[in-house]
Amino acid sequence: MNATTAPALSVLDLVPVRTGQSSAQAMTASLALISLADRLGFRRYWFAEHHNMPAVAASAPPVMVAAAAARTSRIRVGSGGVMLPNHAPLVVAEQFAALEALAPGRIDLGIGRAPGSDPVISALLRSSGPTADVERFPAHVQDILALMRREGATVRLATGETYDVRATPAADAAPTVWLLGSSDYSARLAAELGLPYVFAHHFAGAGVQEALRLYREGYQPSEAFPEPRTFLTLNAVVADTQDEADARALPQLRSMARLRSGRPMGPLETVEQAQAAPSDTLSAQLIDDMRARWLIATPDVAAAELAAFAARYGADEVMLVPVAGSRDGEPLDATPGRERTLELLAG
Repeated sequence: MNATTAPALSVLDLVPVRTGQSSAQAMTASLALISLADRLGFRRYWFAEHHNMPAVAASAPPVMVAAAAARTSRIRVGSGGVMLPNHAPLVVAEQFAALEALAPGRIDLGIGRAPGSDPVISALLRSSGPTADVERFPAHVQDILALMRREGATVRLATGETYDVRATPAADAAPTVWLLGSSDYSARLAAELGLPYVFAHHFAGAGVQEALRLYREGYQPSEAFPEPRTFLTLNAVVADTQDEADARALPQLRSMARLRSGRPMGPLETVEQAQAAPSDTLSAQLIDDMRARWLIATPDVAAAELAAFAARYGADEVMLVPVAGSRDGEPLDATPGRERTLELLAG
């Protein structure tokens, strides 16, 4: 890829779990993947938050971020994102202030508004009472920003007295806060607060142009970010041949088709299981629609498509979701297809 047109590359990891694989093995594979991304020069590596999904082990981003920071030396690590309706703002601020102290200058706090699961799990996550009501999302984002500052925040008590609160007692710096979204709402809020913005293209390709336009045109400069800053996520499978890329993409495509059609979910199939499984008209149509929005290619084609993708949306960075499936017989504590995707894209 031409260095003048190549976007910076980052990684979003959902910690996929395949058939016969334990959560421990899936996490081991992801931690090996971030070590590789660090060596290859990727800009940042984020962990998602999802709950009660058989094929996804990324339910606790701060835990994975801490483990990843301890195994790397250069790459930025963070959440993509913490789903704020599930958490008290002070807890989020304390966790990420602590992470910043452990890995100074390398922590990103990506914040999302969605629950990351279904209504039953959302209710369980809030069983001790409402923590971050969706309607109060803008205020809670601002609370987190204030709590992580060196001077902290001031709370006014019912008595009229004030009370100082800090996420950590002696902060040198704060993590970089990003707003994540796939709608006009998050784009407008990020613009209003002067925060960088990430559009979740990997699961919501529609509406990206309008969201970015609203963000850039409505942007209110902040001290930390005088100019708007954004990037997009993109599902990616890159292999040495097109046939191999297509084969490695099939397990995740089939899993997403089940999710979008409301069918029961399970661990990710292996490539061979996915190829042997019967198809149907609905799944085939969903897979075709998704395939058109994903990056499934050989290295040269992928490089050209990435450059065009970044140019189309005016982004200098693309966050890849490496979704290459595994083959029968490959180690359960490794993820060769995802590793190869990063190696080929790094050149």
